[in-house]
Amino acid sequence: MDDGDIERFEEEREMELYREYRDVLPMFAYVIETERRFYLANKVDVRPIDEGWVQVQLTDAWVWDMFRPARFVSSVQVMTRRDVNVEELRRDDTTIPDTPDIQT
Repeated sequence: MDDGDIERFEEEREMELYREYRDVLPMFAYVIETERRFYLANKVDVRPIDEGWVQVQLTDAWVWDMFRPARFVSSVQVMTRRDVNVEELRRDDTTIPDTPDIQT
């Protein structure tokens, strides 16, 4: 297996993940981005706690991770000291193209 094979494999997995994201997006109310992951969820609770930590609790979530075999999870807890971005989706925001517009 050469570098080209590995690159093609990763590109195919990324495209599969994008298509899954496109298909599941209408099922969720929030988009959540942390320094390590990207999530979709139906319930989000963000709480600042001691010493600069932030606790993020997600319920009924989907995780953007191409190497994860099961991306649907019932509950996720994230602890971070970094930024957390939470956006509420409007129902008309959930239409995205069949393929991403990627500039190389």
